[in-house]
Amino acid sequence: MHLCAEFFFRVKVPPPPTLEELLQFYEQNWRSAGYESTEEEANYKAYGREILTAFWEIHSRDFRMPLAVEKLFYIDVDDIKFRGFIDRVDKLESGGLSIVDYKTNKELFTADYLEKDLQLTLYQLAAEQLWQLPVEKLTLYHMRSNTPVSCPSRGQMQLNDARQLVLDVADKINQQIFPATENDYCPCDFPEHCPYYRHQYSQNAPEATDTEVPPIAIGGDEIERYASLQVQIKALQEELAVLRQEIIDYCEAEDMKRVYGTESEITYQMVDITGYNEEEVRAFLEPEGLWERVTGLDQSRLKQLLTDEAVAQDIKNRIQSLRQIISTQKRLLVKKRQNEDKET
Repeated sequence: MHLCAEFFFRVKVPPPPTLEELLQFYEQNWRSAGYESTEEEANYKAYGREILTAFWEIHSRDFRMPLAVEKLFYIDVDDIKFRGFIDRVDKLESGGLSIVDYKTNKELFTADYLEKDLQLTLYQLAAEQLWQLPVEKLTLYHMRSNTPVSCPSRGQMQLNDARQLVLDVADKINQQIFPATENDYCPCDFPEHCPYYRHQYSQNAPEATDTEVPPIAIGGDEIERYASLQVQIKALQEELAVLRQEIIDYCEAEDMKRVYGTESEITYQMVDITGYNEEEVRAFLEPEGLWERVTGLDQSRLKQLLTDEAVAQDIKNRIQSLRQIISTQKRLLVKKRQNEDKET
């Protein structure tokens, strides 16, 4: 798709290639590798022809020569050499530049995605340095639907952030710091070096020498056992929640506080949870100059305040008096029955 868009716009003078020429170029550059079957390949190839036909119909009507197509740039970012390619650069009637980047993503781009796209930000940095003209428009062109999604150029703050990112990445490269970041395109061509995928290749790793401490061996059995236990725990938790509610409902319906099994007994309790009303505590502590010490009614800070010898006892008493019931929880206490109480 990128090659065909480049072929369409890379002409020395108008008009652009005909539809037949564009589709012929498409056929000549089609790659058959990577498809699961000949039927899948045929479907994708036909889909590509539909996309290009619509692309030609849209852009041949009012064709304008772009300023650059697949433009190689090599710019300086604070002594760091930065290289890349821009799919298309147009010159607007206002004299400014418009940058277009072709994408074959399945979904259309959101406004938030467009405004945060780092690639477009870096392209703007490069274009303004190359041509010494302001970039006024940034576009991600959704090839599947032939939809351009555009936004105004980046502000200086966003450009500065991108410039700093280039410097940070370059510094990490120089220090050979390459933290793994997993995304939708993983795994890459070097999974044996990645902490997310390296374990798959660990069986081929060289054994530790006598002077090395052997690593803890974690194999497929341990991993599958852990995964199986997680599934069992989830199932048990769901079963436990159902039984808990059944016992609570029974105790409430029969006005009982304890129920018995052959080995165990369960006591049903209503437990009051106490705490403090933030507005009341603040109204008391602010005049005393102590509210800042428990900002947001942090319970741990409030506890420290109550144990602070520098705080007057009457203030501590007043705080304690503000303690109140804030919620009530239903609780089941389980314990083993005494031998003499067991049913026979």
